[in-house]
Order: sequence, then structure tokens, then C-alpha cells
Amino acid sequence: MDNIEDKIRQIPLFDANGHAEVSQAEREEMIAEVTRKYNEIFDILRISPNDPNSVDTPHRIAKMLVNELFAGRFAAPPQNTVFPNRKGCDELIISKGITVMSMCSHHWQPISGVCAIGYLPDKSVIGVSKLSRVVDWFSRRGQIQEELGEQIADYLEELIHPKALGVVIKAKHYCMIARGVKGSEANSQMVTSVMRGYLRSNDRLRNEFLKLISQK
Repeated sequence: MDNIEDKIRQIPLFDANGHAEVSQAEREEMIAEVTRKYNEIFDILRISPNDPNSVDTPHRIAKMLVNELFAGRFAAPPQNTVFPNRKGCDELIISKGITVMSMCSHHWQPISGVCAIGYLPDKSVIGVSKLSRVVDWFSRRGQIQEELGEQIADYLEELIHPKALGVVIKAKHYCMIARGVKGSEANSQMVTSVMRGYLRSNDRLRNEFLKLISQK
């Protein structure tokens, strides 16, 4: 056991919403060690190992964290297909209703919501499904919503160099719903926006974008 803990201490650490690719073997090691730690937590919380509803729960939590909720920390970036803007499209391209499922860095409670992305292309356009994959890749980490939008925008700017780019996220934060002021937070949402290029400097274009993403 000491060898495993010594090995963990030697691994470079990085921010909760950062990224470093991890092999499948390393993931299995993570799951085993997180399982062991959660077994200790269950003992501290006085949860009986004989409770039939809690059998193997530490292992399930470990797999969920490593393979699902924090998967974006360890997985390779999504394969993004970028095409030339051959027809010279000069209008907004928008994808909305993109699922956001993340984890609050502060309390490790879910962040659940939707994202809308709009851009005015220059020389390149991106496959529409790839926008959803980018959002999911950055979401599946410990996050704060403000930084999530900035990360998505930075990545897309570097990838396709649009003339304008907007990222709007609306989400519920269960760190408020589960533990906040009782009765007043259940329907609350946090809305963040990132505007780049002409969407930041051109009021007409920004208003058009905001109107289009608000329509049902």
C-alpha cells in the first residue's frame, strides 16, 4: 500500500478543470485507490459495510468520478472536423441546447444545464456535432461555470479563428439546491456569457445572437 501512495505522491498534480491524458491502466489504478479511500470515508461516516444498499458503493463512486464526471481531465481532446468556408458564409452559425453536465469544484455537486454557441466564420467552419463534444470534454471536470465558458471559447478560437464567437451557459448548481437557502434555490439558474470578436463589439450582432438562442 505504501508503494501505491508513494507513486501517487510523485505524480504531477494539476487544476481540477485542467487536462492531462491518462492511460487505461492508470485509470484502473486511480479507481482502485479512490475505492479504498471511499471505503475509509464510509467507515468515518459510520455506514455499515453490511448495508445492502451500500455494498460496492465506494467502487461505483470511484468509477463514476474517473470514467464519467471527471473524464474530460484524462481523455484526449475530441476529434474535431474543420471544413473550409468555401461559400463564404457570413451569417451566424448557432448550436443551442447542448447538454452541460459538470461538477462544482467547491462542493463536488453537479452542475446541470445547457450551452449555446454561435459564431461568425472566417475561413473555416466546424461540424455541428463537434461543438457538443467540445462542451462535454470541458464540462467533465471539476469546474466553475465562469471558467467553463472561457475554456470553450479559447479552444474554438484557436481551432477555427472565427470573426465572432459567443458561448452562453445556463445551469443549475446543486451546491445551492442541495445545501443552500431552503426553498429559494430549487429553480435558480446561473447564466454566464462569453463574447468574442464582433459579438463583443457589434451591438446589432450580439442582440441577434441573444434573440436567436432565446427562441424556442
